Parts: sequence; C-alpha cells; structure tokens
Amino acid sequence: MQLKAFPRISFHLSLKGDKDMDYKIIEKESFSVLGRTILTSTKDGENQRQISRFWQESHKDGTVDKLVQIGAGQDLLGICLSMDHAKEQLTYMIGVRSGAEVQEAGYVQAVIPAATWAVFPSVGPMPGAIQKVWERIFQEWFPATGYEHAEGPELEVYPAGDAWSEDYRCEVWIPIVKK
Repeated sequence: MQLKAFPRISFHLSLKGDKDMDYKIIEKESFSVLGRTILTSTKDGENQRQISRFWQESHKDGTVDKLVQIGAGQDLLGICLSMDHAKEQLTYMIGVRSGAEVQEAGYVQAVIPAATWAVFPSVGPMPGAIQKVWERIFQEWFPATGYEHAEGPELEVYPAGDAWSEDYRCEVWIPIVKK
C-alpha cells in the first residue's frame, strides 16, 4: 500500500517597518582618502566575514594606528570603493581623509566624488550594529523613499571610541539620487 504524508500548513508573518529609521541628507564636495584595500566576494555574505577579519587584522598589525596618525584625528572610514556585480566582488578600504601622497607599500589613494548622501546613524557594538543598519537601508529605506542608489562609493564613518561598546555611535553614508 502506498501512503502520502502532508506537512502541516503554517503561516509565517514578518513585520517590517515597525521601527523608524533616522537619517539626514547631506551634500558633500569630493575629497581624497588614503588607506588599505581588499577585494572580497559578495556571495553568501562572505564580504561581511572578510571585512570583519580585515578590520581585526588592521587593528593587530598597526594599520589602524598608522591611519589615525595620518588622519590627524579624523574619523576612520570603511569604504566600499567599487562593486563588480557581474563578478560578485567589491573593493573595500579602511582609510582616512588625506591629501598626503602614498609613502608606503600597500597604501592606496582614491577620490570620493561629490555627491548627495543619505546618512544613517548606527548605535551599538561593531560589527553587528552596522550590519543591521546596512540591511535595513536596502530592505526598508530604499523601497519606502523616493531615492535610489547613485552608484558611487559607500562610506562607514567611525569616530574614535570603543567600537565594541553598547553605546558606540557611527554612521553609514550612501550616495543617492531622487527617482
């Protein structure tokens, strides 16, 4: 005798948009940055893991201290410099604003073009807090507003402080254009 099993029918309700998102719109002229880069895969969230490791290694090997010194008190930047959608890769930089010439191997310069930016605060320990902000920007904010991505670099702005504390504040900057 042949038997059939039918799985229980269940409903999964997901509520989005129940939390407001603070943001501001800023116009900013172009500026130069100096830092170190990695090329990372965006497949299956690999970029989140690789970027987190890149930050850890940069703290351990003195890169972050050197950039803080070069930046003379400026905020550290995490920059998604370029995205290759076809290859599912992005180039990520840990850097600072700087007009200084590259003096050492491994450091590169880039120019962040003038843009209109949507700036989102992130509060909480890194990297989890900022990763949640990134998710909400693309899953909730863009669909709910009259803006779209301007296809330029994206910035994470990290002021001095304990990045692993519950009240650490940083920002995500996304270049935008009106639809």
